[in-house]
Amino acid sequence: MDVQTNKLTAYDQDFHAWANEQAELVRSGRLTQLDLENVAEELEGLARRDRREIASRLDVLLMHLLKWAYQPQARSNSWKATILEQRQSIFKLIEESPSLNSYPERVLDKEYALARDRAAAETGLPVETFPGRCPFSIEQVLDSGRAIDNPDLI
Repeated sequence: MDVQTNKLTAYDQDFHAWANEQAELVRSGRLTQLDLENVAEELEGLARRDRREIASRLDVLLMHLLKWAYQPQARSNSWKATILEQRQSIFKLIEESPSLNSYPERVLDKEYALARDRAAAETGLPVETFPGRCPFSIEQVLDSGRAIDNPDLI
């Protein structure tokens, strides 16, 4: 990486080299040489990535909660593990970025609609089997302390 010269790697030429060069420029205090527009874009992308990950994990979590609640005869340890994993992963993301604390609640209805369709596809049950609106509060969805062996789950 040659950040001493003005021959910096272009953002669209080699992202890895560009990112390392930008980090070195920041560390060495040479802020005027930064590719500010692309640095800002990448920082915004990091924020979007965390929100997308929370939404994706919430979708998987809701789908498994629906399967657990509406297909009790098929309950498995794998489903339990998936429910626990998604809850813990969402918790970790929020712990690392507390400003995302309210995000799961903001996207609950949207993610529930997606999870409802996926639960129907995976179980073979008609989509109407599952409530049209999320039957769980966000507290119930995210509460890792809940006993999964409870037949009502939530």
